[in-house]
Amino acid sequence: MNDVTAAAPPALKASGAFYVETVTWVQHWTESLFSFRTTRDPGLRFSSGQFVMVGLMKEDGKPLVRAYSVASPSWHEELEFYSIKVPDGPLTSRLQNIKVGDQVLIGRKPTGTLVLDGLKPGKRLYMLGTGTGLAPWLSLAREPEVYERFDEVIVTHTVRQVKDLNYRELFEEELANDEVLSELIGDKLKYYPTVTREDFRTKGRITDLIESGQIFRDLGTPPLDPAVDRVMMCGGPSVLVDLKQQLLDRGFVEGSIANPGDFVLEKAFVET
Repeated sequence: MNDVTAAAPPALKASGAFYVETVTWVQHWTESLFSFRTTRDPGLRFSSGQFVMVGLMKEDGKPLVRAYSVASPSWHEELEFYSIKVPDGPLTSRLQNIKVGDQVLIGRKPTGTLVLDGLKPGKRLYMLGTGTGLAPWLSLAREPEVYERFDEVIVTHTVRQVKDLNYRELFEEELANDEVLSELIGDKLKYYPTVTREDFRTKGRITDLIESGQIFRDLGTPPLDPAVDRVMMCGGPSVLVDLKQQLLDRGFVEGSIANPGDFVLEKAFVET
């Protein structure tokens, strides 16, 4: 943990599009992944699974922002975000250096497709994430409504190396011991981590594990069925294309808030 207090820089000025929030916590997981939390303006309302624009002010006084899923649930008093570090990225090359007490810009208009209202009722919810695409599941896995709507909730997280399985303790230990959520979650939540480039108890791309049926054998669940299963997806563009095709081939229909379906995916993210 890199949780140090730093002198606050000159105060940013809020604009019509952004709140100015203060960093309260920073966690550097690896050389390429980190998380941070900020204060939350009481006026910001969002649904678990949505994203907001997050960023910093450039020297010319213009905002430099990108889309980030909110990793904290909608009821939490702070905002949490999970980010990659791109060495030459316009934003993350700077954002990775933030300290407690610094200020960041938070967009006033949450949006996104990874919300429960985009799905028809079902029995089992799969949340398939790769890399920092885990972020919306960090929010939704702590959202009581998820467990009211579904009998089983399965969170998958596919990464290249074992060290990239950040938040593993949250799913394997902390939620089961949470004073408020543990009773609601019960045995409904299953966490399925996979690694593609190192030996691990489950190795391989999530698409291959679905195609081979290994994920269903490991979890003790039936193969994907649009009659009962609902799917949310977030991650790299190539894996989303493949996952979407797998679902379409199995008769799943893409949904939206306007027209709920069997699966939803988030296309808004670009690494910067």
